[in-house]
Amino acid sequence: MPRLLRGAARTAVIAGTATAVSNRVSRRQANRWAQQEEAQDAREQPYQQQPAPVPAQAPAAGAAAAKDPVTQLKELAELKSQGFLTDAEFQAQKAKILGT
Repeated sequence: MPRLLRGAARTAVIAGTATAVSNRVSRRQANRWAQQEEAQDAREQPYQQQPAPVPAQAPAAGAAAAKDPVTQLKELAELKSQGFLTDAEFQAQKAKILGT
């Protein structure tokens, strides 16, 4: 009889350990998936919240020359901060405005 109890106790310990490990792995995996989902939502969020960019119309020749370069640079910086322009695009447009 003691041998039978010892076997049952050993089985209970092994089953309990296996259950605890399985639960821990499941929680860890669920947390990892939640973090990946949050990261993906964060990457997609700026594109979902901002309105679609309005296609730029070709300005009249006089209007482009009359616009203040400082104002143009501020507008470019704003577009870059909103994610519409990359660093390379920003630098190219800035060079055009400054004439360099």
